[in-house]
Amino acid sequence: MPRADALADAAREFDSGAFQRTLARRIAHPTESQNPERAGALHAYLSDEIAPSLSALGVRSQVYENPLPGKQPFLIGRCVEDPALPTVLVYGHGDVVRGLEGRWRDALDPWTLQVQGERWYGRGSADNKGQHSINIAALQAVRGARGGRLGFNLTWLLEMGEETGSPGLAEFCRAHRNELTADVLIASDGPRLRIERPTVYLGTRGVANFDLALKLREGGHHSGNWGGLLRNPGTVLAHAIASLVDARGRITIEALRPPPIPASVKRALADIEVGGGADEPPIDRDWGEPGLTPAERVFGWNTIEVLAIGVGNALNPVNAIPHEARATLQLRFVVGTDALNLRSHVLGHLQRHGLHDIEVSEPVVMAATRLEPDNDWVRFALRSIEETTGCRPALLPNLGGSLPNDVFAEILGLPTVWVPHSYPACSQHAPNEHVLAPLMREGLLMMTGVFYDLGEQAATLPRRSHKDNA
Repeated sequence: MPRADALADAAREFDSGAFQRTLARRIAHPTESQNPERAGALHAYLSDEIAPSLSALGVRSQVYENPLPGKQPFLIGRCVEDPALPTVLVYGHGDVVRGLEGRWRDALDPWTLQVQGERWYGRGSADNKGQHSINIAALQAVRGARGGRLGFNLTWLLEMGEETGSPGLAEFCRAHRNELTADVLIASDGPRLRIERPTVYLGTRGVANFDLALKLREGGHHSGNWGGLLRNPGTVLAHAIASLVDARGRITIEALRPPPIPASVKRALADIEVGGGADEPPIDRDWGEPGLTPAERVFGWNTIEVLAIGVGNALNPVNAIPHEARATLQLRFVVGTDALNLRSHVLGHLQRHGLHDIEVSEPVVMAATRLEPDNDWVRFALRSIEETTGCRPALLPNLGGSLPNDVFAEILGLPTVWVPHSYPACSQHAPNEHVLAPLMREGLLMMTGVFYDLGEQAATLPRRSHKDNA
């Protein structure tokens, strides 16, 4: 059967070592988007590596400059087999965080893919070069098995600035809306829920970082001579934080609590088990919003986290009352939270608690998104993955972390289906980033099945009218 042929071709691509060699070549591009000196590597990855690979799929591509001056480039590739067929937008990012050379185990080089047992080490192996390489290879297998045709129209969007917050992505997608018109986004990023269970997620929690700062005077003063006479900014700031989130991690500021978890989301999360992996920390069962399961706390609710706090000199304290204190906090939030007015909500809350002197910064907000779990595209993806793997995938209405999914869901108006190929302990963003070979192989087979089934079932899959993207 042609589906079986496509899966067999994908398996041979992996088992022969060809996929590993392709990934090694891509990891050798030091595409650090946080490093201005790597600008040439960012362009070369698109023009010298990705464009030729897409061309082999019959996809014509073009590299574009970022609409924001000095920011990272984009690539759009398109293959229109028949305007009457559905169009799939596939997204990925070719940039990585800094390589952190010299800090990897066993003198590993972040720009050289190195194999140790089932682990493949290299910067970008998990985030995101390994993942978009899987999708390219899966499309190649499908095209070969279907006689040189996919059975649907394909658009690729690859950005090179995701690790710096995707600057210009929203503006770029607005400006190129016509080229990016599609019926669905199918993409891969982030980790599976658990190693042994394929995962599909449909959106992301939003994120907003904000600073609290309190400066009461110039310079410190002796704690013996002035203790009890001068307000201590560390004490005041600690009470401010405690007024926002209690000692069990429960958000106490009503305006930043989410609406009740929808019944459809609760159903989707009912069989989701969080944590338990060998390299994962044990869950604190009595932390966070009471009455919720661990899955509901991380995928269906909001959290306020203290990322950093500073007062005095923690490494070399002196007997003086500090003059200032500051903290960086983070709100992770789900759909329905009024995060755009976070600053005014926090300021009003602090003032009602008599904390008038604390400055609150204006956060940069990445919006939350969530596709309904009973969407037709979701059901299609779940069926296909289960047919390939024999395992019912975990379905997350949204990821606990954040991605620029709001650009695709809101600006382009697409249903968004994400199929990750990494796992929680992959050390992404840290030294020793790696992927597991069995997960990569299974991911390649899963995506081959998804794209093959999409071509076979194209006539029955939901379409969007042209005016939807007007």
